[in-house]
Amino acid sequence: MQVDIMTKVVLPLALFIIMFGMGLGLKKKDFGALFISPKALSIGLSCQLLLLPCVAFLLAVSFNLPAELAIGLILVACCPGGVTSNLYTYLFKGDVALSISLTTIATFISPFTLPIIMHFAMEMFSVPGHEFQLPIVKTIVQMLVITLLPVSLGMLFNHYRSHISKKLEPLTRSFSSIFLIVIVIAIIHKNSEQMIGFFASSGIATFTLNVSTLLLGLLIAKMSGLSNKQQMSIAVEVGLQNGTLAILIASTLMNNPTIAIPGATYSLFMFVTGYAFCALFKLQNNRQALQLIKDKP
Repeated sequence: MQVDIMTKVVLPLALFIIMFGMGLGLKKKDFGALFISPKALSIGLSCQLLLLPCVAFLLAVSFNLPAELAIGLILVACCPGGVTSNLYTYLFKGDVALSISLTTIATFISPFTLPIIMHFAMEMFSVPGHEFQLPIVKTIVQMLVITLLPVSLGMLFNHYRSHISKKLEPLTRSFSSIFLIVIVIAIIHKNSEQMIGFFASSGIATFTLNVSTLLLGLLIAKMSGLSNKQQMSIAVEVGLQNGTLAILIASTLMNNPTIAIPGATYSLFMFVTGYAFCALFKLQNNRQALQLIKDKP
């Protein structure tokens, strides 16, 4: 894949705006789920921080992916959820507070967990004469700047200028979804001759990662006895990762745009699969609720 001003300048700036926008929608009370529903929160974080990377490692080995694509797949799994998961949870009436808490806490933790997991992945999948490097300490600092700084600034702005942030937050939310679509289209256009090969080599793996984690998140939440709203929130949070962040890290911090390919293909799939999953889940719950009403004497 080719690297240009989009991945060096536009993408980092856009991600900063997106993360700032996430902060605009956050208040201290949003973290009340930590105490109100610690069970749901701990299950969601465990799935996101532990289950996701394990599934990605397993798929990378099972599909026998080339080293760079294997690393890219694991990178996607190491990224926190994005605003898309929050948006779908909101649209389909899941537990929005839980979704926001999971996204935010994972965003705060990922600068520390991602470099360590990726360092291990690079050592595992490196081949002689083609080693990959990701300095852990340097990456932690860069991740803090990319994620925590804009989120924190957004929260501060929301605290002191809440009347303005209420108007800005919906705009940044819309911008985030539109921009992700634009960046994916731009990558496809710039590498159109290679995209068939990209999908052939990583498409099935990224699709499997997306769908399997959606279903695993739902299954674990259901087996844990969580409410329907919490089940949806956890499934979506585990199944829809921040593809923009994965593309940025691969293209800039790792300086290897080929590693960004799984992030791009994953982003294409997750919009469709995420929406379809939420719609089907909501439809099934509505049918069950209607049946309960009919069964009442």
